Formats: sequence, structure tokens, C-alpha cells
Amino acid sequence: MKEKVEKVIEGIRGYLQADGGDIELVGITEDNIVQVHLKGACSGCPGAEMTLKMGVERALKEKIPEIKGVEAV
Repeated sequence: MKEKVEKVIEGIRGYLQADGGDIELVGITEDNIVQVHLKGACSGCPGAEMTLKMGVERALKEKIPEIKGVEAV
């Protein structure tokens, strides 16, 4: 599962880096919640929660249906 998640995150990373940010996979909980750390411009961005839900979470759920959600840690 971790490899699948990392592959999806790699596909998203370019968009975040274009805006001066980045994302790092921290882990996946037993109940399939993906934990990520937003870095750079994303860490203090007021739109970070929207990026997580509408961007990262949507992409992960689309490619890996077992994923239940995404949270920043």
C-alpha cells in the first residue's frame, strides 16, 4: 500500500513544488488514513487544507479506493 501511495504523491508533488511547497508521506494508519507533512510554502498556506482535501485526498482515493482520508501531521 505504501508504494502505491508514494507513487500517487509523486504525481502530485510537481504541482506543489511549482508553488514553492512540497509534501512528504509520514505514514499510513491501520484504518487507511494517509498522514502527510506539508513543507515549504504549503506549511503556512491558508489554502493548505483545501489542497489536502481537494487535491491530495481526491487523487489518492481515486487511485487507491481503500484510502479513507488524508491528514496533515
